[in-house]
Amino acid sequence: MSPLGIFHTALGLLALGSGFTAYALHRRISPRSKAGLLYIVTTAVVSLTGFGLFAHGGFGKPHALAVLTLLTLALAWGAGARAWFGAASRKVETVAYSFTFFLHFIPGITETFTRLPRGNPLFDSPESPALLAVGGVLFLLFLAGARYQLKEA
Repeated sequence: MSPLGIFHTALGLLALGSGFTAYALHRRISPRSKAGLLYIVTTAVVSLTGFGLFAHGGFGKPHALAVLTLLTLALAWGAGARAWFGAASRKVETVAYSFTFFLHFIPGITETFTRLPRGNPLFDSPESPALLAVGGVLFLLFLAGARYQLKEA
């Protein structure tokens, strides 16, 4: 693994840890908490460093995921800091930050389980039907969590 890859992975783990902490303490990711702010900053940096890791022949799915994450972070910031959505802004902010948390798991699960265990990875490729099913389950968990957060907000 390259030095950038090690930095990217370590920062990604820090982002996930701070995201879990924000959920445990506040039931949401918010820049108004230390854990939430750490999550947001590390998620932005992880997305940006990903562009340096996925430079295999041009723009690909990992690049698109990084762009989607950065756009969603911007949307969440605009909703929370600028009230772009009026009365619904806090809800949009909450769901958008939660969506970025879900997005962390796509490359995390894919990269981990198409490489490990070493010599006999759990999934043969990123397009493995079983891996896609795991992604679907994670998306359903995101939807259930977002619904819960919207009831709380």
